This record gives sequence, C-alpha cells and structure tokens, in this order.
Amino acid sequence: MSVVLAQTDTTVGFLSQNAHELYEIKSRANSKPFIKVFESFASFKNAGFRVPKKHKNSVRRAKKTTFILKQNSFRIAPTQLHSSIIRALHWSYSTSANAAGKNFERSFCQSKADIIVEDHRGLSEKSASTILVLGRRKKRRLR
Repeated sequence: MSVVLAQTDTTVGFLSQNAHELYEIKSRANSKPFIKVFESFASFKNAGFRVPKKHKNSVRRAKKTTFILKQNSFRIAPTQLHSSIIRALHWSYSTSANAAGKNFERSFCQSKADIIVEDHRGLSEKSASTILVLGRRKKRRLR
C-alpha cells in the first residue's frame, strides 16, 4: 500500500493502510499506535467497532476530533477531499506529516510520500485534532 501525503481537516498528514511503512517514515516507536480514519460511519461499524450508546450523538456530531475506545483510536473523515482519498480504501492509518517530534518540512514529506494530493488549500501545518477518551459512562479530554 502506498503512502499518501494530503491536507486533512486538521493538518498535513500521511495516509496509508500499511502501519509499518508509516513507522519507518516517521522513525517512531512501534508501541505508539496510529489513528484509524474511516470514510463513513457505515465502514466504521462494518470494521467491528461500537460506540457506547451514551456517546453516539457526540461522536456523530464531532468535528476535528479523534476518539479513543478500548485502546483503539479513530476518526471519521469529514472533508470531501480527505474522504475521497479514503473512499476506495474504506479506512486508513493517519499521522501528521513530519518526523517524530519535529515540525512540518515540505521537502521531507515529498521525499517520503508515494502520492501527493494538493488542492486549493495547499499543504500547511495547522492545529492538531482534539482527543477524547470514551468510557462506558464518561468521556475525558486528552488534548
């Protein structure tokens, strides 16, 4: 699976279904998992995930938010471009387009990506998504 460089709804990111390639590109510890981005709630449900009933509305209405459920992190791709990249795949791993612990460098990203998707927004580093941990009864904000 190839690595795609694209502007997501939050920041520039690498997208791929191969987590090992992303670990190599970012020089990141294998113990730190990636966010799984789904094209729709239907593909999220088909992957076997389930959101506690209490949090369903907040997950559906959330914007620029990553959720952690039982040690699995996920997002639903909201923007048309981001979603169209994932549409054929149904899901992909997502991570910021930079080396681990460093800032965005266009030359680094372009050398590591197999496919570069750039639209009218260009490729720019912006604020990261909010991260919420969902329990059966409570939700807690991490970032």
